[in-house]
Amino acid sequence: MNARIQEILGYYQDASPGILTNLSRLLNHGTLGGTGKLVILPVDQGFEHGPARSFAPNPPGYNPHYHFEFGITAGCNAYAAPLGFLEAGATEFAGQIPLILKMNNSESLYSSKNPCSAVTASVTDALRLGCSAVGYTIYPGSAFAKDMYEDLREIAEEAKSYGLAVVVWSYPRGAGLSKEGETAIDVVAYAAQIAAQLGAHIVKVKMPTSHIEQAEAKKIYTARRVPLATAAERVRHVVQSTFDGRRIIIFSGGAKGDDKKIFDEVRAIRTGGGYGSIIGRNSFQRQKRTALKFLDTIMKIYAGKLK
Repeated sequence: MNARIQEILGYYQDASPGILTNLSRLLNHGTLGGTGKLVILPVDQGFEHGPARSFAPNPPGYNPHYHFEFGITAGCNAYAAPLGFLEAGATEFAGQIPLILKMNNSESLYSSKNPCSAVTASVTDALRLGCSAVGYTIYPGSAFAKDMYEDLREIAEEAKSYGLAVVVWSYPRGAGLSKEGETAIDVVAYAAQIAAQLGAHIVKVKMPTSHIEQAEAKKIYTARRVPLATAAERVRHVVQSTFDGRRIIIFSGGAKGDDKKIFDEVRAIRTGGGYGSIIGRNSFQRQKRTALKFLDTIMKIYAGKLK
C-alpha cells in the first residue's frame, strides 16, 4: 500500500480494521487504484427517475448486468446501486468490483418541496451481497431531515459494527431553500459538514456554484474574504468543510451534459483537492464505446496524465 492511501486511511482513527479494509478496497481498485482518487459508477436512477428516462438513451442499460460489466471494463473504483440491481448481478460478478448498496431511495411519481426517501434495503442485504459499503441519501433543509438523520445514525452504527464503510449522498433540498440555493457554495459546504458529522466515511455532494444563499453566511464569507471566485476555490472550501479534507469527498456528475463542462469540473475537483467523482447518467446514458472513452478521459485528468 502506498503512502497516499496510508495517509487517507490514517484520517479514520476510530475506524475498525474491517472498515479500513473496505475503504482500502475502494481506494485501490480500478484504473485510479492507489492514486487517492475515485470514480464511482452510481445507477439508482431507474428507481429515482423511472426506467425510460434513465435507460432509453442507451437501451442495454435496462439490463442490470450491463452496469456491472461497464463499471468493470471502465475501471471504476466501485459500483453503487439499489438492492434489486445488485441482487441481479452480485453472484455472477462477485469480487470483480467493490459494491455499494444504496440503502434508501425515492421515486418521481410524487414530488414534495420537503423530500424524504424510503429505506429500501438493510445492512444484512449489504453483507449478503458482499458489499464494501452502504450508501444513504440525506436532504439537509427538508422538513424531514431529522428523520433522515436518525435513520442514518442507526444504519451507520450497524454497518460500522460489521466493518462496512458508510457513504452519504448529501443533497440540500427543502421549502426554505431556493432552487439556486440547493447548489449554493455555503449550502453545499454545510451539507458536506453535516454528512461528515453524521459519521460518513465518504461524502457525496453536488458541484457548488458561486451563489450564497444564507444572509448570515454571506456576512462571514465577505468579512473573511473566503476565496470563492473559481470552481477550484469553491471545491477547496467544500473539502475544507469536510474536516479539512480528512474525509473523502466526491462530487456528483449530475444530468447528462456537455463533455467540456464536465471535464472542466473534474479539473476543478482535482485542483481543489477533491477526491473524485460519482458519475451515473453522464456515463451509462452514452453508447458504451463513447462512455468508456469519456470515463477514460476523466480518469486521466484525475491521474494527472491530462491537464
